[in-house]
Amino acid sequence: MNRIRRKAPPPLIMNRDGGFNVVRKGVPNFHWADLYHLILNMSWTKFFALIGSGYVAINALFAMAYLAGGDAIENARHGNFLDAFFFSVQTMATVGYGSLYPKTYYANTLVTVEALLGMLGVAMATGLMFARFSIPKARVQFSRVAVITSYNGVPNLMFRVANERENWIVAAQISVTLVSSEITKEGEVMRRFYDLPLIRSQSPLFALTWTVMHPIDENSPLYAITPEKMFEDNMEILVTFTGLDETVGQTIHARHSFVSGEILRNMRFVDILSRTPDGRRSIDFSRFHDVMPIAN
Repeated sequence: MNRIRRKAPPPLIMNRDGGFNVVRKGVPNFHWADLYHLILNMSWTKFFALIGSGYVAINALFAMAYLAGGDAIENARHGNFLDAFFFSVQTMATVGYGSLYPKTYYANTLVTVEALLGMLGVAMATGLMFARFSIPKARVQFSRVAVITSYNGVPNLMFRVANERENWIVAAQISVTLVSSEITKEGEVMRRFYDLPLIRSQSPLFALTWTVMHPIDENSPLYAITPEKMFEDNMEILVTFTGLDETVGQTIHARHSFVSGEILRNMRFVDILSRTPDGRRSIDFSRFHDVMPIAN
């Protein structure tokens, strides 16, 4: 048994996390119409940094507005920014006042406006938090490599998929597409997409592992394709997975890709399924990516 580690070129279209490895030019990176979409897709670290910095900035602006009104806050030190800032925090959070409270019409007007904005801000932040938590995330694992090995006398492209959660994925579907750069008769380079038929592309109940298999026969786009040809034509195999998570009742998605250096020939995956002493099935995920040479 061997662990195969080959240094492969970076993915052409898809990153390892499923994101697109494409640089967009000629369009702005940010548009106000995409603000909600951007917030939902940013990392949790950036999300909390955005909420925190926005909260501090808004309170700082109101603090300066209170200071512009002169002696507008009772028991606050005259011209002291921190007193005005913390008074703004109390107002926005609607926690009630202690020794600091508004004493002029100007201050009460600002308090009215800030209290309204504070309630709206809390509602928006709460909605964004709930929306981010409610987005279904798939924990579908793909093998780091694919193999080409014989099955029933026919070479097959194979790779593994597994559900890392202890629940069912209902009506799971997988599609596999070959992407290749081709030169037309006019000398133009085009990216062509070819669907790769699978022996089984659907699973009614997906909970264990799934070895996805594409027979490389005369009708396959991979027929007689050498590793050198795959590298020269910038070929990439895109994999998309969809299914219904029974726990949340929503559709989940997962993506992966394989490039030429990640497709091994004359290898097979190590068996990871076994049974426990009480008869239950067991999956050894520590060997999920392991392959071994085919015995001659």
